[in-house]
Amino acid sequence: MRAVAALVAGRGREDVAAVFGVSLKAVDGWWAKWQAGGREALVMQPRGKPVGVHQVLGEAEQAAVRQAVLDHRPCDVGLSGQLWTRRLVGELIAKLYRLRLTEPGVGKYLKRWGLSFQRPDKRAVEQDPEAVRRWHEETWPAIRAKAKKDGGEVLFVDQVGIRFDQVTGRTWGEKGKTPVVRRTGNRFSVNAMSAISTKGRMHFMVFAESFTAEVMCRFLDRLAGHFDRKVHLVVDGHSAHRSRKVRDWLAAHPDDVELHFLPPYSPELNPDELVNADLKHSLPKRHRARDQAELAAETRRFFRGRQRQPHIIRGYFGGPHVRYVLDENPMSF
Repeated sequence: MRAVAALVAGRGREDVAAVFGVSLKAVDGWWAKWQAGGREALVMQPRGKPVGVHQVLGEAEQAAVRQAVLDHRPCDVGLSGQLWTRRLVGELIAKLYRLRLTEPGVGKYLKRWGLSFQRPDKRAVEQDPEAVRRWHEETWPAIRAKAKKDGGEVLFVDQVGIRFDQVTGRTWGEKGKTPVVRRTGNRFSVNAMSAISTKGRMHFMVFAESFTAEVMCRFLDRLAGHFDRKVHLVVDGHSAHRSRKVRDWLAAHPDDVELHFLPPYSPELNPDELVNADLKHSLPKRHRARDQAELAAETRRFFRGRQRQPHIIRGYFGGPHVRYVLDENPMSF
């Protein structure tokens, strides 16, 4: 603006360029802007993209936002509502890092982080916070100390049902015509249970019948045969786990296996739940089984594959609600 003022006052282009230490091209450009739009046209505009628009989040920032979404409700971090949407995640990013992302852009991040839009779990109302606190501060540290004293190993156990008759996800098809996925009317399913440790070990059993005390005893027999030291199993409160048959089996094998029970309605405390989620996510990607035998074979193939990937098994313990298993300081959960 000072250069243009000098030009208006009658100074020559070369003199103005020399006084202000700029090129003739810059002087001509400023003069052209002045003639086209006056003073407003000379106001310096920020170069590049506007601050916060379409910027890419760094890895650390992505990790922080992902963790906030997993560990908190929107209302816990100063936003409205109790359920996360793409809009609210975008508002969280703007609040933390002053970056404005479109909802599709937020959606791409959410998918990249391994998150999906799903129904919220309703168990929290029934869960006893005091029981969860005791688990973190008293029960779990005692189990870990006892296993260490025994020279034993702690494994987390859970069971899962796998149904064939569910068609999930989307597929490409002709516009205006809903794609048809043909499937057999012969519905079938299998069940499985697995046990994992922080050392990357996994043991499993696939079975066709319902989960009962007899099945649990069979699993305990197989598990005890794989260890030459005592095994401490962390399980949920399923009636089969507390049955007389299981108690009798434990009484007959006091040096082999000991059961420890999670707080009621607290599946998020069991890292083996992440194995189940991994299984259900992985199976649809494989060739669809045509009968129960093929489904059982696919399920066994999944578990055997994971057994050869101890780094993935150890990764199950990295979830936000189960990191306490790896933490030597139980108060830090």
